[in-house]
This record gives sequence, structure tokens and C-alpha cells, in this order.
Amino acid sequence: MEKTIGQKLQDELTFTFPHIAKAAPEQRAEAEEFCQGYKRFLDNGKTERECVREALAMLEMQGYVPFEEGKAYKTGDKVYLVNRNKAILATTFGKENLDKGVRINGAHIDSPRLDLKPNPLYEKSELAFFKTHYYGGIRKYQWGATPLAMHGVIIKKNGETVEVNIGEKEGDPVFCVTDLLPHLSAEQNERKLKDGLKGEELNVLVGSIPYLDQAEIKEGVKLLALKLLHERYGIVEADFFRAEIEMVPAGKARDVGLDGSMIGAYGQDDRVCAYTALMAEIEAKEPKYTTVTILTDKEETGSDGNTGLSSDYVRHYIEDLAQMAGVNTRTVLRNSICLSSDVNVAYDPNFPQVCDERNTSFLNKGCVLTKYTGVRGKVGTSDASAEVMAKVIAMLEQEGVYWQAGELGAVDQGGGGTIAKYVAHMDVDVVDLGVPILSMHSPFELSSKLDVYNTYRAFQAFYK
Repeated sequence: MEKTIGQKLQDELTFTFPHIAKAAPEQRAEAEEFCQGYKRFLDNGKTERECVREALAMLEMQGYVPFEEGKAYKTGDKVYLVNRNKAILATTFGKENLDKGVRINGAHIDSPRLDLKPNPLYEKSELAFFKTHYYGGIRKYQWGATPLAMHGVIIKKNGETVEVNIGEKEGDPVFCVTDLLPHLSAEQNERKLKDGLKGEELNVLVGSIPYLDQAEIKEGVKLLALKLLHERYGIVEADFFRAEIEMVPAGKARDVGLDGSMIGAYGQDDRVCAYTALMAEIEAKEPKYTTVTILTDKEETGSDGNTGLSSDYVRHYIEDLAQMAGVNTRTVLRNSICLSSDVNVAYDPNFPQVCDERNTSFLNKGCVLTKYTGVRGKVGTSDASAEVMAKVIAMLEQEGVYWQAGELGAVDQGGGGTIAKYVAHMDVDVVDLGVPILSMHSPFELSSKLDVYNTYRAFQAFYK
């Protein structure tokens, strides 16, 4: 039956974001294949240092070499620069001169977790614990009674660097934060949810057997824990002052759902964008514009520090590129465009009140374009211009990428930020683009494989 005038008008003037599995069912197999590598990346990169190591191995396998300041490069050359083992930059040189700008894609590789305090190990009531200080925005109650693994590095007194990883291999012990049984939690139940477990209660249980000796040993459980660490890594208690140890959820990324359509894992915020950006970077052969792919640190705590985007390490890198090409850095930056590649909230029908359903993202509808983030009236956001939105949307639609638009929650429900504002500070046009996530910042975040795949396709289009 021929459509009525009203139906034709509706088709012409209105829009909906389609479910990808309905609109492009062939993408399910493509997404499944792509996400196998993504899950391996998650399993092998549970800290920012481990992510840099994984990224570096992937880049070098594809012919990337260390960036050399002052060296002349040609179209298609591929280089990288590592910043203090916690952030990494990768570039493929393009056909256009640098005064036309570069294409920047920035994702962060740090995730919320429990960090060990500088003097962490103690014994109480013949149990040994690590004291922790949580990193980033966590819901503290979620970190109790869940298996944790110990990751990080320790610098010994002699200067030797020791990498620590306990809890991931088959047969490894794991660790946990204890919680009260429901039978005795009447008082705890009266706390506000945010204080279900308090910061100073996030103590990680590490042992219960004392060191046995003919003489009486004070704090024998702590001593045995130290002895076992010494046997494994050659460290002593004072070495913790020269360490960066993170307690993260133990276990591998898993398929979720009877249909296996989702991925459940720790750290998908924002390693999902880091991996997809890295894959798009690797596959850029002779792009029109020079690429600058950033995997950065410290976003979850405000991007401060010399491995975070509030520092000048990215600007200095682009200055080096500009100087090499004999062009003005300000010209390069002003003519550049950046995708601040970060996740956004996916609509959860169990908690509909926290989102405006018309202006939020959903699983299986593609990558999410986020015009602004921020809190309390867009405070702390760069708020992408109409011109930037138009450029990016045109790019996505030209390449047939499935995308959607979304805000970070309903007005006055909360909010957050990304690296976008720090890139904008360099006079670069920027907009957020990433993957919708359920249970964000929890020990087990959820993403859609179709959304992951279309985010990768978006980054391919950006670098094309």
C-alpha cells in the first residue's frame, strides 16, 4: 500500500536510531570477530602500565618505531612515543602538510581501582591486610566480597624493577575486601549507600597463617606474608614506599547473555575506546591527515600529573611534529580536530529516572556522540560546537557507521568529565565519541559488541 502524505512527511522529517542487529544483522559476526582481540586486550591490560605494554607490542608488530625529534618523515611512516610507561602516543604521517592540522584521537587507559597505601601491610587479630586508597569514582560497597588481583611495580633499593601480578593465573590465590554478614548488619544497613563500605574499611585480606618459629614472633601472619612476597619477588616491607600496586578485579573478560551479545569485564571505561582507537591507528596506512592517537593516564582523577592530559606532553609532541614540518604549532592546533574517545552511560530500564530517555544512549545502537558532559549546568565541559558536530556526523554517515547521541544523565542527576576540555585548551576542536556502558565504574562493566565494533568503524572513518 502506498504511503500517505503524512507517512511520507514523517519519514522525511523525523528520525530514530535503529537497533543494529535489525538494521545490519551481518555485523553480528563481524563484531564477534573483532571483539576477540578486544577481550584479550582487557585481560592483559588491567593497569595503565600493562595497557602501554600491550599497545607497544601491537604497534611494534605493525612496524611502528620510536619517534625521533628532528627526523624527517614521509607519508605512511609510523612512530610512537612512550611517556613514563603510563601513556603512549602513536602517529601515522598523512598526505597533507601539518599546517592543515592533525587528526587527534584520545582515550584514557586508567580505570577506577584500589591502590595500596605507601605503608600498606598490617596485622590485626591474627589476620594480615593491605590498607588501600581508592582511585577514581567508585561505589565503595561494590568492592567488598569480590575476588581481587594484585598488579603493579616495585622498585627495589638496588634500583631493580619488579613487576607484580598475583591472582590472574590458574592456581593463583586471589584477595578480597571483607563485608558483614546480613545477620549482623543492622547498624551498617542504616548507613547511606555511599557509605555501605567506608574508605578506611576497604582493607584487603592477604593472609591468616603465622610464621612458625621456636621463638615467639610478633605479628607472625604479617611476617609470613612478607616472607612469601620476598620469596616470590625478593622484596622487603620498605620497598612498598617505592611501589605502585593496584588491586583490581580478578578474572577474564566474559561474554554476557544467552546470545553472547555483550562483554562483561573490568576496565572497559575507557580501555574499550583505547583498543578501538589503537586498532584504527594501526590500520591507517596513508591517511589524508597525520594522526595522533593518545592513550593517556589519570583521567579518572582529573587528568592531573605529567602522564595526564592536563600536562603539556601532547602539546610538546605536536610542537615537535610542527617544528619538523617547518610550520607554526598554533596553526597546526587550530586546524586540528579531536575525538575525545570516552564512554557514556547506557540506558538501564532498572533505573530510568537518572536519564532523559530522549537524550541518552542505548546498547546496540552504535557509538555515542556526546556534545557535552560536565555537571551543574555544563560546568567542566568544552561543549562541542554545531560546526564540529556537523563534521563528525557527516563523517560517520558517509561511512555508514551506526551512531547515536546522548547526554551523561538527566539534568541535575550528577555528571562527569572527559579529556575533551584539556584538548580544547590547546585551541583544538573536540567532541566526545565512545561506547555506551552499563554498570560503569563497577568491577564488572557491560558493553555491546555491536557498539564496540561501530566505535572502531567510527575511528577508521575519522582517520580515513
